[in-house]
Amino acid sequence: MKKILTALTAVTALTLTACGGGDADDSGLVQSGKLTVCATVPYEPFEFVKDGKTVGFDIDLADKLAERLDVETEVLSTPFEGIQSGTSLDTGKCDIAISGISITDERKTKMDFTDPYLNDNLGLAAAKSDGFASLKDVKDKKVGVQAATSGETYAQDEGINPVQYENGGMLTQALMAGKIDAAIGNISVISAATKADDKLELVETYSNGEQLGAAVKKDNTELTEEFNAMLKEMTESGEYTELIKQWFGEEVADSLSVAKDS
Repeated sequence: MKKILTALTAVTALTLTACGGGDADDSGLVQSGKLTVCATVPYEPFEFVKDGKTVGFDIDLADKLAERLDVETEVLSTPFEGIQSGTSLDTGKCDIAISGISITDERKTKMDFTDPYLNDNLGLAAAKSDGFASLKDVKDKKVGVQAATSGETYAQDEGINPVQYENGGMLTQALMAGKIDAAIGNISVISAATKADDKLELVETYSNGEQLGAAVKKDNTELTEEFNAMLKEMTESGEYTELIKQWFGEEVADSLSVAKDS
């Protein structure tokens, strides 16, 4: 795959040099022979540590991209604020951010996105024993969110003053431990928590047309094109659908999948 790495040089090496971050070599990547990926760990099932290794849906996508580029994957656990602000990409900390990032118009001004790889609306989770039926039941309760996410924005827009958590793992752990009364977050993550703890339930969902994508530094068209081509191949082969079922379960696979019917 030498020609792919050579193609990456034209755009990526120049942009990394211009921002003064990362020591991009002649492959155009931050580290020679590696695809450096920024991800907020833990954010199960997207990225989390199991048996000493970082795994998850996003990590599988990163590994497929690295395989396509004929390099290895290196995952850097990065606070989500640094990812969603574009700072981690602008400073050359990583080549690509794959971390359950919602594609928004505001974020598009700071970074470029690949094609969407997952549909992911919001949901409200709480303990079954509390008997909450809707968002109005928790407006005077302690509601947790992951900081700097669409879940936080939605809660604030609904008049809730949420409790912020740095990552999705901390949010779901707080809900399981009873430190908060409810949590608002992406269905993919919230539903995973309710499956892991049968005392919890998904109270309701909110359709906001949210989609997730991988992000690269502005004008790094070569890397976005490689990711998009990889995603297309995975969709056509059926591997994409199998990954969704593996990490999120068959019951939500259709709602999360961005694959078009043939």
